[in-house]
Amino acid sequence: LGFSNLLGEEHIALQGSIPEHFDDILTSDARRPAGRKAPPLPPSSDSGEEAQEKEGNSPGEVFGVSPLDAHNVQLLDHVHPAQWVPPPRSGEKYNMVVIGAGAGGLITAAGAAGVGARVALIEENLLGGDCLNVGCVPSKALIAAARAAKTVRNAAKWGVSVTGSVEVDFAKVMEHVRSTRAHISKNDAASRYAEELGVDVYFGRGEFLSKNSVCVGPHTLTFARACIATGGRAHVPPIPGLRDVKFLTNESVFNLTELPKRLGVIGAGPIGLELAQAFACLGSSVTVFARSSSILDKEEAEAVGIVAAELERDGVKVLTNIKYNKISSSDQQGGAITISYSVKGEASTVEVDQLLVAAGRVPNVTNLGLENAAVRYDPRRGVEVDDHLQTTNPNIYAVGDVCTRYKFTHAADAMARLVIRNALFYGRGKFSAILIPWATYTDPEIAHVGLYARDLEARSIQYDTYQKDLEHNDRAITDGLDVGYVRILCRKGTDEILGATVVGPEAGNIISEVSVAMAAKLGLGKLAAVVHPYPTIAESVRACGDLYNRTRLTPTVKTIFRGLLKFQRR
Repeated sequence: LGFSNLLGEEHIALQGSIPEHFDDILTSDARRPAGRKAPPLPPSSDSGEEAQEKEGNSPGEVFGVSPLDAHNVQLLDHVHPAQWVPPPRSGEKYNMVVIGAGAGGLITAAGAAGVGARVALIEENLLGGDCLNVGCVPSKALIAAARAAKTVRNAAKWGVSVTGSVEVDFAKVMEHVRSTRAHISKNDAASRYAEELGVDVYFGRGEFLSKNSVCVGPHTLTFARACIATGGRAHVPPIPGLRDVKFLTNESVFNLTELPKRLGVIGAGPIGLELAQAFACLGSSVTVFARSSSILDKEEAEAVGIVAAELERDGVKVLTNIKYNKISSSDQQGGAITISYSVKGEASTVEVDQLLVAAGRVPNVTNLGLENAAVRYDPRRGVEVDDHLQTTNPNIYAVGDVCTRYKFTHAADAMARLVIRNALFYGRGKFSAILIPWATYTDPEIAHVGLYARDLEARSIQYDTYQKDLEHNDRAITDGLDVGYVRILCRKGTDEILGATVVGPEAGNIISEVSVAMAAKLGLGKLAAVVHPYPTIAESVRACGDLYNRTRLTPTVKTIFRGLLKFQRR
């Protein structure tokens, strides 16, 4: 029973088997403690959602999800069922209480339950957190549509003629986004966590009452261990007039059903540029505003230059070194928005129909009762944790965006697995020992793992650089996507990999090979011995290994080889 029933629409049932997205420990037969049964789904309840509906708010309005079509109804049925009732309380202490059900919280809960722990999971909004609902999943679905439009427009380079103009039906594009999100939401469904994984799921705001108790609605839960996984939200910079206009963030941009003719983007980081390029490829006139002198200021200058050039070709206008003077709108209900700014003292204005704010993230640490639990935090940096992810309360841990600068879903995943070991089994695993790669899904993509050259130079570590440009990679050439490179940094005179950057198509996939090598302490020379399918862009990794192996052919070795070959000719 869910939102579809409340709306009088046909209920969309889960079909087939539900795919697992955890490791082996979560797929064992012991996912639910012995003797425990999943809580039933009763036919009715006086839930908070229904109370809000009685006040005139639809389910979608309550959680910021719109339009309330079949796809979003299915999403809500999975990640915040309207008639969900918490399990009966026995008063028994939980081994683990998790506050927040984004990637980090879900994996902490599922993993702990998978080893036999009694687990409660508390979520105020939607299971799946930002990644499923307003982040990774919808953005990549949008990017896929944008790249399809771009490929068709550029089809002539491959000898394919397209008659007439390429028309983008933005409403259908966004329906594709919603459909994709709803389909994937099965993995994070409340029913799955309760019935299959044996997790007690509570909807509502979790707030610590003491060092070992938390309340959610009328329920008080006591715990041996707890994990804070409340994530973050979009940072709204203090620009004059910004809060007086109707702007978008990642939490609302995927609700659009009409393509904005003119889109402004505040912020030139990964989120802002991914969406800026996507909307430009779909037909918007896009302007990106950056206070800094460059975009993607954490990445290598050469990588940034390649992406910047492609953004320009796609029609994205990037304004750097700007100082905001004022943002205003003649109509507070959604009229044109004017951005007044200056560059080196010269004033100018840009008018847009929609304004997306993508200027970083801030942690969700307020109204959690952290003071009651003796958990120290900072409003900007988040919950304070040590290298074991333990807070200032030794029984409470934290994972994800709420406590780290690595604001990636896969980082939250890794942190969750570490917390399960440390919190429940007295482990002493360190987060600093975990290698975290990342990728920016612009076109072309940028992916990185390990240290940058500037990091090595700052630490006075000498290094060698091995680089293979994609203009020399056969597959990149045949695909017409030969702008980019694979660059691997090794400790000087050795094949120990210290860092790597990949720029090009599927860079996010290719970087994983280097990440595996670094995590397993395999040198670059070993990668040269790995046979790669031909032709693939990943061959460029092997080619870097070949470059390293050539350095081993010293003058002395060459002399020995020549002597041996001369002997063979006798």
